[in-house]
Amino acid sequence: MMRITIELPKDLEQNLIQQAAELNLPLETLILQSLRQATTSTSWSDLVLSYEGTPDFPSLESYRAELLPTQELELF
Repeated sequence: MMRITIELPKDLEQNLIQQAAELNLPLETLILQSLRQATTSTSWSDLVLSYEGTPDFPSLESYRAELLPTQELELF
């Protein structure tokens, strides 16, 4: 197991301590769980998933005629 030391801003430290107390978890456990979730999450947030778009925004298809044709790249 790797040991890492970081300096946290006082407000973040207090927030973590408070959350750990409310969840009845050791501070180290809360931090490990938070890091694991932050680094392994592959789902979109609820804010992103609930976005419905702008109703009067033009569709991508309306711009298709303006696109330049693709060109083959010369590699050598």
